[in-house]
Amino acid sequence: MVEYASAPGGVEAPGGVEKTWTSGWMWKVSGSLLLLLALGSGAVLFTWFFSGRVENTNPSGQTRAQSGSDRTDLQETLSRISSGAKAAVHLEGSCDEEDGGGGGGGGGGQRLRWRADQGQAFDQGGFRLWNGSVVVPRSGLYFVYSQASFRVACGAGPAPVPLSHGVWRHSDSQGGGAPLMSAVRSACRGPAPADGRGWYDAVYLGGVFQLRRGDRLWTETNRPALLETDDGRTFFGAFAL
Repeated sequence: MVEYASAPGGVEAPGGVEKTWTSGWMWKVSGSLLLLLALGSGAVLFTWFFSGRVENTNPSGQTRAQSGSDRTDLQETLSRISSGAKAAVHLEGSCDEEDGGGGGGGGGGQRLRWRADQGQAFDQGGFRLWNGSVVVPRSGLYFVYSQASFRVACGAGPAPVPLSHGVWRHSDSQGGGAPLMSAVRSACRGPAPADGRGWYDAVYLGGVFQLRRGDRLWTETNRPALLETDDGRTFFGAFAL
């Protein structure tokens, strides 16, 4: 016959073997359960947070605007940035038949016309081309520049040929138009070049000026028929400082 023995707080087992539930082992089980519960809760919170970030983030890592007010703030920021852009204009020259229009000097049946849609020409920040003149968008300091390139077929004698180029300004505050800057050079100062193409010379102008909103700038050239207008050789521009 098999005898069973019992111990206080224990469980009887065949052969007198006791399976004792000690307090230390119970604490280990409880701690493991608590750890698993904490890990599960952390995983749920991480998944929720990460999914929310993915929904609000574009591929570049920038947070997308989620509401109408956020989109409005972005538009206002972009508007402020664009309005603060420096005003600048660069024009390329071309020679057209004289048509009696304003803005450029006449001579030899041709006139110098400035174009904003040719070569490296551009305009930004409010500058605009009107009737051959550049209209200043706002009051301030500007660097104004221009270059006129000439090709002169010299005669047999060493008679100099004067070449003049200037920038003019019309301002209501000054009561009309006045020269802003100008220069004169002389071609044919010696024997004609051997290539038979004549003298090549250029007049460059540049300076800083205080201009007012609505001022108009234009150029005057004494011999537009002799101008070289290819490859950006004749240009006119200004930019805000």
